[in-house]
Amino acid sequence: MSGHALHLASLAAVAASAAAPLGCSDPPPSNYPAQIVYAEDGTVDSPDLLEVRVAKQDQLTGDYEIDANGQISFPYAGTIDARGKTPLQIQQVIHDRLADGYLRDPQVIVRVKESRSKQVSVFGEVRKGAVVQFQNGMTIVQAISEAGGFTPRAWENAVRVTRKTATAATEYTVPVKNIANGTAAPFYMRPGDSVYVPKSPM
Repeated sequence: MSGHALHLASLAAVAASAAAPLGCSDPPPSNYPAQIVYAEDGTVDSPDLLEVRVAKQDQLTGDYEIDANGQISFPYAGTIDARGKTPLQIQQVIHDRLADGYLRDPQVIVRVKESRSKQVSVFGEVRKGAVVQFQNGMTIVQAISEAGGFTPRAWENAVRVTRKTATAATEYTVPVKNIANGTAAPFYMRPGDSVYVPKSPM
């Protein structure tokens, strides 16, 4: 290559470099926890709303809100301490009390209809910033979907999650786009997590 041609090639390389956007690569993801479910996250508290179904007993089937004392009042079963228990534990209490002289082998199902005591906040570049109800096994993809999904300006692989404990707060950088397309491990939410979706620099 002649000196003139080499000079032109060098100028072209410099121009291409100058034209390339800066700071647009995704940040490195954090080494985030892989645990899916934490036992304490599956418990209930006031003012959660429980759905209780008793087979062939329409008068007992319905929604029951946990009151400020952490209790529900259930027909023929009396007052039940629900705070700190799982739905399965509450289900067992109702079953045992109904079976004690009221129903023979009652078929009881208890589930959380509205998890009002445990929530996750999602804000930033989402279509509708929101406080969403936490559910055991909820992923960050589900949480963002509950907030309407990403806006076109979202930096999908630079999502920040702040997780607080009684003594500290930890921030994770989560590659949500890669999680959604299966090239990164899922990130599982915990009650009280705060999700922030930044604006893409591009």
